Amino acid sequence: MDYDIKNMDLAPGGRRRIDWAHQEMSVLNGVKEQFENDRPFSGLRIGACMHVTTETANLMVALQAGGADIALAASNPLSTQDDVAASLVSHYEIPVFAIKGEDNETYFKHIEAVLDTKPNIVMDDGADLVSTIHKSRRELIGDMAGGTEETTTGIVRLRAMANDGALKFPMMAVNDALTKHLFDNRYGTGQSTMDGIVRATNYLIAGRNVVVGGFGWCSRGIAMRARGLGANVIVTEVDHLKALEAIMEGFRVMPMIEAAPIGDIFVSATGDIHVLDRRHFEVMKDGALLANSGHFDVEINKPALRDMSIADPKRVRPFVEQFTLKDGRRLNLLGEGRLINLAAAEGHPAAVMDMSFAGQAMAAKYLVDNQGKLENKVYTIPKELDQQIARFKLESMGIQIDTLTEEQVQYLNSWEEGT
Repeated sequence: MDYDIKNMDLAPGGRRRIDWAHQEMSVLNGVKEQFENDRPFSGLRIGACMHVTTETANLMVALQAGGADIALAASNPLSTQDDVAASLVSHYEIPVFAIKGEDNETYFKHIEAVLDTKPNIVMDDGADLVSTIHKSRRELIGDMAGGTEETTTGIVRLRAMANDGALKFPMMAVNDALTKHLFDNRYGTGQSTMDGIVRATNYLIAGRNVVVGGFGWCSRGIAMRARGLGANVIVTEVDHLKALEAIMEGFRVMPMIEAAPIGDIFVSATGDIHVLDRRHFEVMKDGALLANSGHFDVEINKPALRDMSIADPKRVRPFVEQFTLKDGRRLNLLGEGRLINLAAAEGHPAAVMDMSFAGQAMAAKYLVDNQGKLENKVYTIPKELDQQIARFKLESMGIQIDTLTEEQVQYLNSWEEGT
């Protein structure tokens, strides 16, 4: 078995942490039991490019239980948990190509290693596998049943491909499932982002001015959790409806150029480029913290920050680079501008990833069940699967809800009765 990880000796610790996450992933565990009985992926190869965390490990094990041959690479150079990678190789015989801190050349070499296994299904987090297949590994397209995509940024890329007629196999937009973006994006990103900032800096959040770029599901989760820690939260937006919603939620809303001199901590999670740019750096306070929770490290203009600095950045803490500008101000970049919740912390809690990864697993099965019937476009998770995941999650929490009576169903389906 081919693999590329940091240190196999880390495997026992990784196994313990995978087992710990397993206790919080009851929905995915139920899916795994179903897969063990039905073996829907027998004879199939699944190539994954995802954050190599304890939660992802449990997803890989569930897919393996369903008969799949798995290969896994990291979807971000700083998100890999090296002990988890070692455990997947050692204890589950799953080839992993991921090392925390790997350079870009190694990152893409690992993606190629996964594609060398000739997958029939791809599981992406950012669409790097899919885009690489379409750019340079087109010989793989003929054997593809399709793929699944985990994150907002990846969905944007895939829809652009579909609109251009470039997408050559069907993709499932797992990110757009309600059980994903309403919970994972909001509660998972919100908590884990603040966790990453605190771990990286040991800063007190209460009383600080925290500027959040965007008010999509991820950003609104960050804004909620920052406020919960006592921060004064400012939201920046380009969408009128989202800006209005932020106002109604009690947040201050203004352009980033007006927030830049006020903010103590800046966090962007928009999926777009240069949300924090040169003109913002020029007016920021001495000591401002710059963090990103968007998928790619493009939301903070790092080349501009380097160009404005008098020297190379100084590593003042493990995940803090301090840039000294020509006027003496210091700006602190967290986690190299990459996903701070995974660079400096452990990513989303297992309990919320339980729903997201159950969606991933069921989306992969949907592709197999419907192979040859789907067009080359981006599909939303069927509503019935979303409802099933939510029902399983509630049951695992010991929560019951009402059901409609026959009288209520009849009333909702009629038009004759009214006021």
